Amino acid sequence: MNLYEDLKWRGLIKDVSNPELERILNEEKVTFYWGTDPTADSLHIGHYSSLVTAKRLAAYGHKPILLIGGATGLIGDPRPSGEREIISKETLDRYYEGIKKQVTNLFNGNIELVNNYDWMKDYTFLDFLRDIGKHININYMLNKDIINRRLDSGITYAEFSYTLIQGYDFLHLFKEKGVTLQAAGSDQWGNITTGIELIRKIEGKEAYGFTMPLILDATGKKIGKSEGNALWIDKEKTSPFKIYQYFINTDDSLVIHYLKVFTFLSKEEIETLEQSLKTEPEKRLAQKALAYEIIKDLHGVEEADKAKKESEDIFSSRGMTESTETIEVNSELNISIVDFLMLTEMFPSKSEARRMVEQNAISINSEKINDPKTIIDSSFIKDGGILVQKGKKQFKKVVIK
Repeated sequence: MNLYEDLKWRGLIKDVSNPELERILNEEKVTFYWGTDPTADSLHIGHYSSLVTAKRLAAYGHKPILLIGGATGLIGDPRPSGEREIISKETLDRYYEGIKKQVTNLFNGNIELVNNYDWMKDYTFLDFLRDIGKHININYMLNKDIINRRLDSGITYAEFSYTLIQGYDFLHLFKEKGVTLQAAGSDQWGNITTGIELIRKIEGKEAYGFTMPLILDATGKKIGKSEGNALWIDKEKTSPFKIYQYFINTDDSLVIHYLKVFTFLSKEEIETLEQSLKTEPEKRLAQKALAYEIIKDLHGVEEADKAKKESEDIFSSRGMTESTETIEVNSELNISIVDFLMLTEMFPSKSEARRMVEQNAISINSEKINDPKTIIDSSFIKDGGILVQKGKKQFKKVVIK
């Protein structure tokens, strides 16, 4: 397959600004960019699909540029749920450095990073309105999906102007860096087309853009910080083992999609894993490949091997599988067994947890517990956590933060 066919097969193209993009990606070498605002000192798995897509384009000879929004981060892009919390300039600078280090490592230094604060900090408000604002009709902006959805609940002028700033980013990079393509998640489509419109009106030239579908978890939520389910790329914030465990627990209905999006495995390799999923699902070969490949790309072969071995060592005994979930909870110990079991989210109510204890259906670290008055304290922590077994086949390892 050529590049465009590969992107389509992997489900990585949702919106395309111009059908000519297919020929350009396959036959030319372009400079492209994607961006993120530095709202934390680390990227997370929600960003990772864009990073992997950028690496695919780079592997075919296209030049990647990552824009980290030191200017746009001061405002915050509009969200359906309301305005973002304001972040200080000092905090954004610190976040910028953290993200810069991560991305540089992921691309082995073969990437250029830019900060839109560098070209926005001296741009006066009047000059911006005159140079940029006059080219974009207010009705054009009102038709942007994210803006339109906020009109009833209210949107501030700062948020409303966000798409103009991001559109100008595209124009600036077009003129200064020769960028002709922007790629982003589908929630950025309105910002991409604003940039294309500015380039067309001011420069009289054509630029291009495409979006990728947002990656959702098994509950249909976007994987990201705002949804409270972030898995951080920084291994000091989220361990490789925890990411490994998350993806080895991927639902069968999602795992092939995730393999296409998140890994560099070939079509043939993924189709072989898809066949295994149908004929021998109990082996979870697709989930194991997914978890291993993601850790290998993020943190290297050594960390991937380590996470895999740790998973096998912990969950190979007493009928457990590698798909046993590890959860982290914020709690003080020295609590009753019933209160502790409620932390595991394995029981709908305290009465159900108590009943299971009394029926001798609960084991802690492989030892039966049948007294509801049992106190769980730090002495129960083994190998970094407390292993809970419900019945014969349900396991969870609880890590106390």
